[in-house]
Amino acid sequence: MHFTSEQRLDEDGLIEREFTLGEIPGILWTPVSSSAPAPLILLGHPPLGLGRMYPRLVARARHCAAQGFAAATIELPGSGDRPRWPAIEQARADLRRAVQAGEPVSDEIVDALVLPLVDKAVPEWQAALDGLLSLPEIGGPVGYSGGVISIGTRLAVAEPRIEAAVLFAGSFVPRAMFDEARQVTIPLHVLLQWDDEGNDRQAALDLFDAFGSKEKTLHANMGGHTGVPEFAGNAADQFFSRHLK
Repeated sequence: MHFTSEQRLDEDGLIEREFTLGEIPGILWTPVSSSAPAPLILLGHPPLGLGRMYPRLVARARHCAAQGFAAATIELPGSGDRPRWPAIEQARADLRRAVQAGEPVSDEIVDALVLPLVDKAVPEWQAALDGLLSLPEIGGPVGYSGGVISIGTRLAVAEPRIEAAVLFAGSFVPRAMFDEARQVTIPLHVLLQWDDEGNDRQAALDLFDAFGSKEKTLHANMGGHTGVPEFAGNAADQFFSRHLK
């Protein structure tokens, strides 16, 4: 892990450092006021590029810092300045074509779009976690928040250092992920926008039902994909405070 820049963000008492992990760019935010190693929240996001997602990510990092957490994110494969991924580009084109034609999005398109991303992104998140937890200012426990729900599901199964997760039911889910969901045992807080036009509501409810966690909460709100109300975000903050402190 190589840090390439550092700045203190205005009056928030938040230090932002950009880093690279091989070819993978990332950002780490740490609260200035922390006198001990801070617990860590990994901030997932959709594959739209860190530059485009930055305003939302830094807002989430500020929420984390206010609760005493460090926060970090990495660029997903095929996004931002990372090399294009022809297979994923084709799957995205097939998805757009189906949506524009008013056709159902087939399982084949969903599998081609999501499963290769999960297979590649999860080991990269784990490598980033190795580097982040080696820093003296970062300690456990670790949580995962948001992003592609299939990535969060796989991480919850494969990465024992993640002790709680906030998942956003706002992306396509391959059928194969339902079997993985049954293996999840960590506490979960799942956000669902009831009127999300790009999300299959019933599939999201079925996935929540499949999660094997003894403690899991579904927080459903009226509104579209980007209309998550502030109080729902506050509930997610409180969830992490309960489980990671």
